[in-house]
Amino acid sequence: MSPKFITRFAPSPTGDLHRGHAFSALNAWRAAKEAGGRFILRMEDIDTTRSRPAYEASIKEDLAWLGLEWDEPVRRQSEHIDDYQAALDKLAAKDLLYRDFRTRKDIAQAAVSAPHGPGDAFEGEALHPNEELRYLEEDRPFAWRLSLEAAGRSIGEAGRLKFIEEGGGPKGQQGRIRVDPRPSGDVVLARKDVGVAYHLAVVVDDALQGVTHVVRGNDLFEATHVQRLLQALLGYPAPAYRHHRLLLGPDSKKLSKRDKAETLKAIRERGVSAEQLKAELGF
Repeated sequence: MSPKFITRFAPSPTGDLHRGHAFSALNAWRAAKEAGGRFILRMEDIDTTRSRPAYEASIKEDLAWLGLEWDEPVRRQSEHIDDYQAALDKLAAKDLLYRDFRTRKDIAQAAVSAPHGPGDAFEGEALHPNEELRYLEEDRPFAWRLSLEAAGRSIGEAGRLKFIEEGGGPKGQQGRIRVDPRPSGDVVLARKDVGVAYHLAVVVDDALQGVTHVVRGNDLFEATHVQRLLQALLGYPAPAYRHHRLLLGPDSKKLSKRDKAETLKAIRERGVSAEQLKAELGF
């Protein structure tokens, strides 16, 4: 196997897989096989309130039914909190983070009343040290946010950063893409109450596992801008990206667990074979 091509499928074990998951996993697995590379399975189980061992077992059963094989052992994010904390500490040591003590309700209300309307990217600022100390003494929960302003100073002009898109973004973006994290604003990287956030965890995981190509749905194309910035700030190599189209339901919406999309388990129980499903998905 070639170490020059390593990709992964990284589901959250918070429910059973559906067609959309199968489509993404098959895309990544096929890319690895065609390149003579490695296919990694990773469990993104940092949401400990919703992740369940039973769902992890179900995910593995579904992928095996599809004929996929992956490297062992499977990395579980919940077992590597120290790795994420080390990355967070590195960013904090560079003065790239600040504490945000506002609740989600506070932030939602601020967004609605913002001068440019709801949905604008969050741009905050650190509290005065005296006020911050008072909140800490009161043991108020807070989120660690990445300061885009400080990040830009740390690495120079952020616009010089680029990532390679070998697939296609939602608007057909391909090739060398200029990084622009501003639409996402000062993203949350960790919370005192629930721990590390997605952006930081996935960047650390990909770096430590040597992922060279990220194959995933194009709904995560915009997240790549923030993740590429974090890679630069942490001194990590930048993988290439291959975003693919999403599978849509009859309502033209993305298939999701939340909307109770038909699971692979249910499809299997209807008597549909793995080969039939793969043919339906274009494999």
